[in-house]
Amino acid sequence: MKEILIDPITRLEGHGNVSIFLNDAGEVENAYLKIPELRGFEKFCIGRRAELMPQLTTRICGVCPVAHHFASVKALDAAFKVTPPPAAKKLRELMNCGYYIYDHTLHFYYLGGPDFIVGPDAPAAKRNILGVIEKAGLDIAKEVIKHRAYGQRITEILGGKATHPVCALPGGISKPLSEENRQEIEKLAASSVEFAKLSLKLFHDIVLANTKYVDLIKSDAYTMKTYYMGMVDANNKVNFYDGKIRVVNPNGSEFAKFEAKDYLTHLGEHVEEWTYAKFPFLKKIGWKGFSYGTDNGVYRVGPLGRLNASDGMATPLAQAEYKVMYETLGGKPVHGTLAFHWARLIELLYAAERAVELAKDSEITSTNVRNKPGEPGEGVGVVEAARGTLYHHYVLDKDALVKDVNMIVATTNNYPAICMSIRDAAKGLIRGGKVDNGVLNMVEMAFRAYDPCFGCATHFAVGQMPLTVEVYSHKRQLLKTLRR
Repeated sequence: MKEILIDPITRLEGHGNVSIFLNDAGEVENAYLKIPELRGFEKFCIGRRAELMPQLTTRICGVCPVAHHFASVKALDAAFKVTPPPAAKKLRELMNCGYYIYDHTLHFYYLGGPDFIVGPDAPAAKRNILGVIEKAGLDIAKEVIKHRAYGQRITEILGGKATHPVCALPGGISKPLSEENRQEIEKLAASSVEFAKLSLKLFHDIVLANTKYVDLIKSDAYTMKTYYMGMVDANNKVNFYDGKIRVVNPNGSEFAKFEAKDYLTHLGEHVEEWTYAKFPFLKKIGWKGFSYGTDNGVYRVGPLGRLNASDGMATPLAQAEYKVMYETLGGKPVHGTLAFHWARLIELLYAAERAVELAKDSEITSTNVRNKPGEPGEGVGVVEAARGTLYHHYVLDKDALVKDVNMIVATTNNYPAICMSIRDAAKGLIRGGKVDNGVLNMVEMAFRAYDPCFGCATHFAVGQMPLTVEVYSHKRQLLKTLRR
């Protein structure tokens, strides 16, 4: 077969390559998503001063630095046995909402949305933000750029920097919020609510009104019945910043609910020789290989994982859309991988609504924003990153130097499911060895729905994002290589 080169690199955060193996009949036998880069952050954090960790770990990823910032400082809160004042917690959550606004906007319009708005079979040159602008209109593009900037502005006001924040300290936050800045954030958040509603309308008009797209979301090629995980509040409603971690089984029943400090009781990590990324699983079920169902401990996190693991959204507009999604897709839980995109827009609306609530909170401008840390020890911090549940676990020595670090990032949680999603999509779409760019893009849609961040999962230092897809015969002979 001739070589097909896909260039430039598009719509993937990080590094990976996909190998697809075919049998004699040209049918897909198996597929692997390999992460070839070495993960290093856990090791070179050892020996650092504890108070540096919230800033150091933001450098893991320029896309989700806010999530790492707060998972890190929450681990230090626990390690120093200190509870931040209420205003500090609310300021942290408010900034996290700003991060969700810009991050979910980025993925839907720039990375995942083009497959639906422009079409999965559209020419590669059109499947990007420019194609979205052409299809949806210039006015939409202006709103996208403006509101992504609004989310970053909220982060900048509260965090000191739009991308790598510097505000979080053990026991609280570095400065209170002024009334002038509070008013600005309230206006930015209120506008973001309207933008989220506009984005959902676009999804309804273009995706849900197209029966072909709805059938694709519900199709076997993009369906996996797994466990789901997400953070919930006291009422089992989705919460991005604080709460307990809840797990439901493939039937939607609660399987586990635990505090951050107990995560090692519930989670294990499997290793395969062909990749540097690990494969988390639920210990009580065990690792049974790349299969799904109630008998294997594979689970999913992220927007769809959070919605499936919860009993609803804590804000009214998001809750109304939450109900529509489940009514449209056949009830809870929804197992269609492509439904991650709809769930992501519901979360965008929730983040904006919650930001308005917090900005109006009478306590948000309190000057009491930090409590004194105690003696150093061991702590676990968990937040919901845009891509899913994020764990930071630190052990400190008597001098508050870092002795040990463990991190399970959102994309690592999803890695087993991503591998199976690619395999099943390839099996459902590739027939008789016939492969074209449209089919391969639809295979890529299986991992793109997760918004994977292999920069977080592997922490590779080189600023490029190559994706290689290799197609092999049953004799393991390389038939085709596609690089972007």
